[in-house]
Amino acid sequence: MEDFDTIEELIAIAEKNKISIAQVVINREKHLSEKKESEIREIMKNNLQIMRQSIKKGLEEDIKSMSGLTGGDAKKVEKARKEGRTIAGDLFSRVISNTLAVSELNSSMGKIVACPTAGSCGILPGSLLTIAEDKGFSDQEIIDALFVASGFGVVIAKQASVSGAAGGCQAECGSASSMTAAAITYLIGGSNQQVASAAAIALKNLLGLVCDPVAGLVEVPCIKRNAAGSSNAITAAEMAAAGVKSVIPVDEVITAMKKVGDALPDSLKETSQGGLAATPTASKIKKDLLNNSL
Repeated sequence: MEDFDTIEELIAIAEKNKISIAQVVINREKHLSEKKESEIREIMKNNLQIMRQSIKKGLEEDIKSMSGLTGGDAKKVEKARKEGRTIAGDLFSRVISNTLAVSELNSSMGKIVACPTAGSCGILPGSLLTIAEDKGFSDQEIIDALFVASGFGVVIAKQASVSGAAGGCQAECGSASSMTAAAITYLIGGSNQQVASAAAIALKNLLGLVCDPVAGLVEVPCIKRNAAGSSNAITAAEMAAAGVKSVIPVDEVITAMKKVGDALPDSLKETSQGGLAATPTASKIKKDLLNNSL
């Protein structure tokens, strides 16, 4: 097996063997899991179906988190879209509503795919699946794009982190947005270098994003940050597909994220001691939730 620790190595393996990035990732998984390619693809197909179901449930069911803080925003955006009250157009509005749907389902203890984490679960399905549906891509093509996303996620996890507690929200929503930008660019036929540039641009845009969940819950501001992560992923993919290159290579961006995460104070890494979690309103919310639980 030819393993990879960096995106540069991942692309080099693909180009040396004249295979796709997706196939390199699949070959790695075949070796590690000792499963056949057909089995691995079936697992990813199941992940795809769960993503679709999470969007559907998030939009159709009366979603409310256990805390009562969040739920129903995906429906609001979807209602506005259907009524033609969009600012950036129908497709972009669908991306936002689908992203919120998955994130809200997560907060209500529904079944989602953590990609790469539960807190950032809405970004990849909300963006990739919406774009794929709009442009008529097949399930097989979407599955290949999901393997590309996973390959980029592997590298980010190896070289930096996908944990908010370790690196702030840049490591969760930032990583998810980067993985998604890579997947979208791959799906629409971007070159290997364009895929890498999309991932780099998306991650650069969210460097330094802190993790400051109100009352320690993965709800506020996490869910709305998923929508921002989707918007960012599409922006990055749009630029990369047009030929815009990242001045800083993606592997260097990942390394920079690790250093930024290490430099962040603990108060901004999921402890709810800083940022939005330390505002007067957040403090009141936390107090009220605590009183209601007693």
